[in-house]
Amino acid sequence: MWPNPAFPLSGVDSKTVAVMAPRFRLFYLLLFAVPLLISCKKEGLPELSSNDGLHPVELLVPANFPAPVEQPDNRLSAEGIELGRQLFYDVRLSGNNRISCASCHRQDLAFSDGLALSNQGFSGKALNRHAPVLFNLAWADQGLFWDGGAKNLESQAFGPLTSEEEMHQDLYELEAELKAIPDYVKQFKQVFNAEIRSADVVKALAQFQRSLISGNSAYDRYIRQETPGSLNAEELQGMKLLREKCSNCHSGALFTDQSFHNNGLDDQFSAENEGIYQGHFRVSFNPADLGKFKTPSLRNVMLTAPYMHDGRFKTLDEVLDHYQNDIKISLTTDVSLFQNQGKPGIPMSKDERKAIIAFLNTLSDHEFITNKKHSATN
Repeated sequence: MWPNPAFPLSGVDSKTVAVMAPRFRLFYLLLFAVPLLISCKKEGLPELSSNDGLHPVELLVPANFPAPVEQPDNRLSAEGIELGRQLFYDVRLSGNNRISCASCHRQDLAFSDGLALSNQGFSGKALNRHAPVLFNLAWADQGLFWDGGAKNLESQAFGPLTSEEEMHQDLYELEAELKAIPDYVKQFKQVFNAEIRSADVVKALAQFQRSLISGNSAYDRYIRQETPGSLNAEELQGMKLLREKCSNCHSGALFTDQSFHNNGLDDQFSAENEGIYQGHFRVSFNPADLGKFKTPSLRNVMLTAPYMHDGRFKTLDEVLDHYQNDIKISLTTDVSLFQNQGKPGIPMSKDERKAIIAFLNTLSDHEFITNKKHSATN
């Protein structure tokens, strides 16, 4: 059943629900199969201990955050996180030895890149999707990529590593290159008790990314009643307005429901280019998911322009203009956007918009973007 039966519009043509290209289907089947290839879950997995030469790590979860998602198949260790950090900044992960993960995920921009559609990849061509932020991924439990095409961080990493447009690395060549570096050989042996394998490369990267926790903004200090931790009247009004108008998607301490929504950006969802414009539908093949993309967190939003899955909006004012006046209606447009007496749009006065942006400023975590533990050198 369509999510919006009250709006039986003709925004989706027959091409929209066309069968996906076999090459694309295979790619996503492989992504979802990767966790099985990496390390099948077994009963009674041994706990890490310092007796193995590893130091187990328990994430320092902010008091106002929920518990993170458990990852029994890739337990965190100080050594694994450090290995992942080194790999994250290593250009050898790309086929031309010029591109690292950090090329498109800059710490000073909350691990985004400041570009709408990056052309920094191997091919030099503009990508079809805006580079997502990398923080609070220990709570990502409903799929990664803008369309949810990867089950977890481990399987997700194979996408950019092997993509011709991004890092274009041959995984066998990557293993050979890393095996030529004695320090890496030693580290992989210590962390995974094995020689270097691409499956463990992505596990190390995942450990580092799960350690990227952003939860020390002015808002967090206010919520936790820490010093300094006050918000002014305008910021508090903005917080109230955000909860009233936007919390259907940007909810909870993480300011995302981790789910997928059609936020009215488009009313046509072409099947061209392997369905890149179709959102979660290209993964689920459920027509109810056409045009639905992952809800990004509003944390650090002042640092991560441009906005949306394709980076089409340069400023937050443009984002608010869209939600107030430019919602496009299709069969899957989220019902929470019909706030204008049953019509599409979210009414906001000039002062309300100003207050909302003032509050969004309080979500910037400057300690996170300068933390040396996450940097290229620490």
